[in-house]
Parts: sequence; structure tokens; C-alpha cells
Amino acid sequence: MDNGLDISKLSGFHLDVLKEIGNIGAGNAATALAKMLDKKIDMKVPQIKVINLSEVSEVLGGAETEVVGILVGVQGDINGIMMFILDHNSARMLVNILMGNPLKAELEYDEMTRSALKEIGNILAGSYLSALSNMTNLTIMPSVPDLAIDMAGAILSVPAIEFGKTSDCVLYIENEFIDGLDSVIGDLFLIPDEASYSTLLRALGVM
Repeated sequence: MDNGLDISKLSGFHLDVLKEIGNIGAGNAATALAKMLDKKIDMKVPQIKVINLSEVSEVLGGAETEVVGILVGVQGDINGIMMFILDHNSARMLVNILMGNPLKAELEYDEMTRSALKEIGNILAGSYLSALSNMTNLTIMPSVPDLAIDMAGAILSVPAIEFGKTSDCVLYIENEFIDGLDSVIGDLFLIPDEASYSTLLRALGVM
């Protein structure tokens, strides 16, 4: 029996439930980011879609666009990968806010910067997974984050190799966090393995 879930079979109701999880997670993420940065952080209503794995690089501006990616493994009752992807400008702003530097200061990807980005990704991914866990009563845990600074196509090759043969569903959440006049856009992707979308929807009572 195939436990996987085809995007084409997702009803509007299923999508609404997944979007609600995204909305709650985004609110948690904005709160966690504000605490971490010690600043008031506003957030636009996130754009949430379920897309194919093959569409992700287009969302990021093409396979050759250079991005900063924080990859977090998802373990427990569901399994997969969560990726938080930033363009260089957004990564620079977040790190400079965190370190108390001028927003436009140049950013070197040294050990301290990489550590800060991993921590930001960890907190944001953790906020979403916590929302997911609370709504489903499932045990969902993040692994230690990994950081990659590369072309979008190269970063996406990791989940494509691991899950491309068995799962094509990606929950895509575009976040825009606002600090005064400046905004930081970060794309979050939840890529579950073959059985996990079905597990999620069953836990939410919609299957």
C-alpha cells in the first residue's frame, strides 16, 4: 500500500489545514525572532502553498541563484527535511541586527556568522515544528541544523536525492519579517518523506 500523498489529491480543506499550521508557525517564529533579536518584529501574513519539489528552485529565483540555506532534519512521528532559505541581503540584515552592527555592514561568512545563521534557522524551524506538534499531538523533533551557502540548485539536490523518488509534496511558506522600514524575506520549506503528509492529515482528523 502506498502511503504517499499526491498534491493533485489534496482537497481545498486539506490545503486550508496545512495553511493554518503555517500561519500559527509563522506567528511563533516572529515571536521567537523578536526575543532573539531583542527587537519588535512585525510579520506580513505569510504566503503558503503546497508545491512540487521540482518547483522550489523557481520560487528561489532559479537554480543558479546563490542563497543561504539552513537545513534541519525532522524526526519522530514524521520524518523529512525543513529548509530555511535566505537571500544574501536578508541573511546580512538578520546577522547584523543580532550582532548589533549597522544593517548595511558587509557580512563575512566566518565561523561566528555561520553559527548565528544556524541558530536563527534553528529557532525558526523549531517554531514551526512546535506549532505542528501542538496541533497534531505528534512527536516532532528538529535535528542539529546544517548551513549551506551555494546555488539554490545545489542546496536543493539534498532533499531531491533523499525524497525525490518517494515524495513530491513540499509545504512552502514565504515569510516577510519587518523591522521598522526594513524587511527580511525568508522562504521555509517542509519536505516530508513518503508517509508523513498522510500521517499529518490523519492526526489532524482530515483523512
